Amino acid sequence: MSETGLAASIRLDRWLHHARLFRTRTLAADAIGRGGIRLNGKPCLKPAQIVRHGDTVTVSAHGQVRVLRVLMLGERRGSATDAAVLYEELDH
Repeated sequence: MSETGLAASIRLDRWLHHARLFRTRTLAADAIGRGGIRLNGKPCLKPAQIVRHGDTVTVSAHGQVRVLRVLMLGERRGSATDAAVLYEELDH
């Protein structure tokens, strides 16, 4: 844990779940395994890929493509309001 109380990194599947982009970590891991997720422009195939503050995550799921900048990692899956502060939507 860092001084701010948040970890310096988190697994990609956990972050996607915390950000409420997928209902479960299993669904997030499946999307990663299918190649529907990119981290900093590079395809990810492993759910354990490390995400840090400032990374760019591209999610191709649910019939849309979203490009997100990681602002916070989160400690747990919270409400939609809590999840909204974890990332910034970027224009693509």
